[in-house]
Amino acid sequence: MVANPQTLFKTSHAYLSDDLADLSVIYQPDINICLVNRKVDSVLEIFIGHLLTGNNEVSFVENLDPATFDFFRLIAHAGHIPGYREFCLDVARLCMAFGDLFDLKRIGLRLRTLDRPMCPRFHEDSVTCRLVCTYGGVGTQWLEDAYIDRSKLGQASAGLKDEDSGLILDPDAIHTMPAYAVGLLKGNAWEGNEQHGAVHRSPQVTPALPRRLLLTLDFG
Repeated sequence: MVANPQTLFKTSHAYLSDDLADLSVIYQPDINICLVNRKVDSVLEIFIGHLLTGNNEVSFVENLDPATFDFFRLIAHAGHIPGYREFCLDVARLCMAFGDLFDLKRIGLRLRTLDRPMCPRFHEDSVTCRLVCTYGGVGTQWLEDAYIDRSKLGQASAGLKDEDSGLILDPDAIHTMPAYAVGLLKGNAWEGNEQHGAVHRSPQVTPALPRRLLLTLDFG
């Protein structure tokens, strides 16, 4: 695979782990993405399976204090599905971990079911750092710097698809976050990371996995 000449100036990497304690690695200057793969309780997986195969639509957006927020409000209409309690407690744990990591009093939480890509083009976010977790379905896709031509991001692509614009230097370098994995994506608003945010996009759904439940956390 061919390295991008632009990255000779600044190259960031992804850090992969199976320990949530390693999310703190995102503070390292050369880390743009920290991805923690994790196994979850089967009860939680069963809940997500029921949620995504039923007619339950989820769209929850709130700026909250994780220390006082009632997480059982997240999908109240799904409260009768076995595993709902475990799901709410899992989201609460991620919110607490995110808040502790960045010393946040408030967190912007978004939780929604999706049956199509929300952001189908590779892009950077104008945020400090965002947590993403896909509960069931296809996870967020991302690229490491060595395989990106950043000059082709956004309008510079001339309307061409990511795969045709020259943005992706090696198609085999496209990674997909596993379901339930926790990803931290450093954005352009991180001090010292201006115009160098983690490059990622929403995935295409598949016939086998036509829906996904996406959780994102931002600085409140």
